[in-house]
Amino acid sequence: MKYEYSVKELKENMAKAVGTSLPVSYKHSVEICAYVRGKNVETAKKLLDDAIQLKKAVPFRRFVRDVGHRKAMGSGRFPKKASAEIKKIIESAQKNAQFKGLSTTNLRIAHICAKQGESGWRYGRHMRRRVKRSHVEVILEETAKEEKKPKRERTRKKEDKK
Repeated sequence: MKYEYSVKELKENMAKAVGTSLPVSYKHSVEICAYVRGKNVETAKKLLDDAIQLKKAVPFRRFVRDVGHRKAMGSGRFPKKASAEIKKIIESAQKNAQFKGLSTTNLRIAHICAKQGESGWRYGRHMRRRVKRSHVEVILEETAKEEKKPKRERTRKKEDKK
């Protein structure tokens, strides 16, 4: 079965990857996707590594019930498992971009979203439980390096008027 992306039209300077039925929480996936959306790929991978190593928390903006606060930010958590899975998908999209001939140094995350996956049952000695699953899709875009514009000198309007 072919996966249908949210974005229908892809440009030539874009690469994509998808992870289906990942064994991670949908809520954590949504918060991580919001955290890395629009960022450079290397920056996003560094932020996810920091969350995995418990150095910097992922800020939680939407699903904040009973979530503790962290220093210099609002509520946040360290979703290690979900961060590791999403990092794998970002790396896969980066390799797809490299295969297409795009420059891997100028990639940014143009689109990333999490969707709720099918939930089965986990059986065991105790009562059965629902399995948390989610789908994550990533689209990377190659951006041209922007040259810094020289700063204009400010003129004082009061002096000009006198």
